[in-house]
Amino acid sequence: MATDIKETTHAVEAASVMKLLSARPRLLALGEPTHGEDTLLDLRNELFQQLVEQEGYRTIAIESDCMRGLVVDDYVTSGTGTLDEVMEHGFSHGWGSSAANRELVRWMRAYNDGRPAPERLRFAGFDGPLEITGAASPRQALTALHGYLSARVDADLFPCTAETLDRLLGDDDRWTNTAAMMDPTRSVGKSAAANELRLLADDLVSLLDEQTPHLIKETSREDWNRARLYGRTATGLLRYHSWMADTAPSRMTRLVGVRDRMMADNLLAVAERGPALVHAHNGHLQREKSTMRMGGRPLEWWSAGALVSAHLGEEYAFLATALGTIRHQGVDTPAPDTVEGLLYALPEDRYVVDAARLATALGDTRPAPRVSPWFGYAPLDPAHLAGFDGLVFVKDVPQS
Repeated sequence: MATDIKETTHAVEAASVMKLLSARPRLLALGEPTHGEDTLLDLRNELFQQLVEQEGYRTIAIESDCMRGLVVDDYVTSGTGTLDEVMEHGFSHGWGSSAANRELVRWMRAYNDGRPAPERLRFAGFDGPLEITGAASPRQALTALHGYLSARVDADLFPCTAETLDRLLGDDDRWTNTAAMMDPTRSVGKSAAANELRLLADDLVSLLDEQTPHLIKETSREDWNRARLYGRTATGLLRYHSWMADTAPSRMTRLVGVRDRMMADNLLAVAERGPALVHAHNGHLQREKSTMRMGGRPLEWWSAGALVSAHLGEEYAFLATALGTIRHQGVDTPAPDTVEGLLYALPEDRYVVDAARLATALGDTRPAPRVSPWFGYAPLDPAHLAGFDGLVFVKDVPQS
């Protein structure tokens, strides 16, 4: 068995990854089973650099706030701001403190220096402006969309003025109240003002679409694409806030579903630029339904990867990552009857596995699911193996 499995492994390199795929995918998704480990982000950085230099990839998209990601993109493409400012303001979820993320941004800026615009690398956050504890106010996205349109479209076509938006939005603290995540009565998402804002946001997005030829001519396709991001974010946030205020039993399922739908829409927009590496949690990128328990209730929803795969077909590829140990988090050597245990027995520190050949090598053997003692690490579900285009294995993850 060990010899058969060994024959399915390759170095974690762009060339090895591409040999697993029938064609170069428009979106190559690299998952991770836990967050906050620079060992995994360093691997991501190395793979991205190889994809840039050998396969013509020009964009990296990570699980971070799409609006904040614009700050990073402006810096790497044109040098706007400083590296310290970008790391402070360009990432959500605390990712800006990561040394590996800092190195990624530094390298991208250095690579772009002096290159013509079509050859420059691009950065994108593809998560919504969302945290576990709540959601951002729709103000930034909604006012940015209105501002873009108002400078270029006849005022008679507008559904509202900027002053009306400001009045309806009110104090941002109403939107960002963290108590609303667990208590729907604390959310303003179904207030009369919020309902009116949803209609206005929809009208503004429609106006943006209706004026596409004029807007691209007057500004640029890049500015128009950024305005589309504002529109997606504004409507997505208002939908998310509405479900935060809902009391139906499906409330939490709809919240996680809306979030992944926002991710998927952003990834499909990234795919329009050309080939991109996507990096996020395995659960957001897998083709199968995602599951979790929250508040004692089981949740099941389609992940961003599943949605994107349904749209792009073979132009979407997914590499899951599995780990051996994270000893500083109490995750020790995996049991030998798990997929992780079988892979841990091989001598290499890290490698990419041909998932289809691994499944063949396993034959009728049914690996046991691994149980993690730490909530922050999600072990591989062996039933999902057939849905992977490849599997990256990292033997030991030291403390960052």
